[in-house]
Amino acid sequence: MDTRAPHTTELTDAERIDWLRLIRSDNVGPRTFRSLIRHFGSARAALERLPDLARRGGASKPQRIYSEPDARTELEACAKLGVRLIATGEAGYPPRLSELDDAPPLLGVRGTVDVLMRPMIAIVGSRNASGAGLKFAAVLARDLSDAGFVIASGLARGIDQAAHRASIEGGTVAVLAGGHDKIYPPEHTDLLHAILSHGGAISEMPLGYVARAHDFPRRNRLVSGASLGVIVVEAALRSGSLITARLANEQGREVFAVPGSPLDPRAAGTNGLIKQGATLITEASDVIQAVEPIMGRPIALREEDDEPLAPDPAATDRAGIVNLLGPAPILLDDLIRMSGASPAVVRTVLLELELAGRLERHGGGLVSLI
Repeated sequence: MDTRAPHTTELTDAERIDWLRLIRSDNVGPRTFRSLIRHFGSARAALERLPDLARRGGASKPQRIYSEPDARTELEACAKLGVRLIATGEAGYPPRLSELDDAPPLLGVRGTVDVLMRPMIAIVGSRNASGAGLKFAAVLARDLSDAGFVIASGLARGIDQAAHRASIEGGTVAVLAGGHDKIYPPEHTDLLHAILSHGGAISEMPLGYVARAHDFPRRNRLVSGASLGVIVVEAALRSGSLITARLANEQGREVFAVPGSPLDPRAAGTNGLIKQGATLITEASDVIQAVEPIMGRPIALREEDDEPLAPDPAATDRAGIVNLLGPAPILLDDLIRMSGASPAVVRTVLLELELAGRLERHGGGLVSLI
């Protein structure tokens, strides 16, 4: 097995059920999932160890582990809706998305799978967009689509929907914040159906899940992560589109911004991005020239931690690491240095705390105690 990705070939039916059970169990996120798979060798082995790991992390109540009947029921419901749960490395999983440290182990995919394997450019922006912004987003999307790029966006009102509508024929991908059966906003259900005729939709959330405010940044990391670059057309200073731009920077993606009038608050965010180093664009060719040099490069798979997990950290090490943690985020490297424990011990204690629901992971390798 390639340690840089949990799996690189087709899962068996039994493996897919085990993967689904593991990622749907309490306090198991994408990073934790990968750590468990690497350490225990399989999802089934990891599932057997979850209760003990959570107990060692100080869980206040028994951890909920997703049952096999529930996993089978979810897979059957997905099949009825035309959704496939695709693992990282399998055909249909966007290649650049699989690079992310927090790439979803299983991605719910609907529509034309081939589109998801093509180079993508994300277009995002204000929900309360100006007429000029909507028109320019559509022009960019159409021109980039004509040049062979797939347009990715979040199916939101405003700039997102304008980009989707202009690129339906060439292929566009809607990244959903909720489950495939809980479309937000509801009035874009017909737009999604039109998208699926030539493009696709992806979500990491289970069927029946209704998106909440904190789910949209999670969705945004998939929009940027699946793409070569992100274009921000309009964004106010506190826009969610700026979160997408920040995530794109962290993921090593190109960030493009369309300049706007200093008098329009909907351009304040994009003008700010340009000041911070984003590439100013006024036409699709600006984007194409920037991404062409990197399109032919092989995808650099994410680097995994070389250190394995520790079998069972000593009580003194565990207490020392927990004592260093608090509500303020701290870098993993600083935690290792200050604790004096080995990287393997620190990572193991953090994994135990996370499974117990006591740890929160932030971007940039930061962790904090809940």
